Amino acid sequence: MKDQARATGEDIFGMGNPDPPTPRHIVEKLCVGAADPRAHRYSVSRGIPGLRRALANYDACRFNVPLDPETEVVVTLGSKEGFTNLASALTSPGDVVLVPNPCYPIHAFGFVIAGCMVQQHIPATPNVLFLEALHRVVRYSVPKPLAVIVNYPSNPTALVASLDFYREGVAFCRRHDIWILSDLADAEVYFDLVPPPSVHLCCRCLTPRRSVWNSALCLKRITCLTGGSVLLQARSG
Repeated sequence: MKDQARATGEDIFGMGNPDPPTPRHIVEKLCVGAADPRAHRYSVSRGIPGLRRALANYDACRFNVPLDPETEVVVTLGSKEGFTNLASALTSPGDVVLVPNPCYPIHAFGFVIAGCMVQQHIPATPNVLFLEALHRVVRYSVPKPLAVIVNYPSNPTALVASLDFYREGVAFCRRHDIWILSDLADAEVYFDLVPPPSVHLCCRCLTPRRSVWNSALCLKRITCLTGGSVLLQARSG
C-alpha cells in the first residue's frame, strides 16, 4: 500500500524517517571524533563534564533556568533510552503513571516495560481540560498516581503549553505529591515568534530532551535529563 502511494507521489506519514541525508559537516565532525583514541573508551555514566556544562549553559540561556551540571544534568543516548531507564529507576511494578492521550509511544511503553499501570485518560491539550482530567484521575485512582507526563511542544500534536498552565499543574502535583516528568525533546520545534517555556521555571521536575535537534540525525542524537538532583541520582544509580 505504501509503495503504491509513493508511486503516485503521495506523502507518507510513517515513523518519521528523514528524506535528506545528515548534513555533511556533521558527518565529518563525527568521523573526526571516531578517529580520536580518547573516544575509544567508556564514558562516565552521567556524561562528560564539558558536555554537561554546555547543556546547563543552554538551559540558562534558552529557558532562563540555572542548573548545576554536577547534580542536575545527566546525558543519555536518546529520549527513548532516557525514559525507559527513568521508568525502571523511579517506579516499582504496580505504580500508576499518568500519560496524555495521544502521546509519543515511549511515554507509555517505557513505564509498561517497568511493570507500571499506565493510565491515558488525560487529553494532551495543555489547558483546563488537561487539569480537570488530572483532578478526576487523582481523585478516583487507587493507588494514587506516582507521576504524570507532560510533553510540550507535543509529539504528535505540536501543541505548546503556557507558563500559566505549568504553574497550575505544578501547584496541583505539589499538593498531591506527584512527580512531573516533562518531555522537552522537541523544544525547538515551534511556529510562533515566542519560544515555548520550560516547566523548570515553575519547579525542578525531571525533563528529558534532545541536546541537538535535526530530523536527519537518526541514531546520532543524544539527550539529557535535567531536573531535581534526588530524581537524577536514582537515574544515575
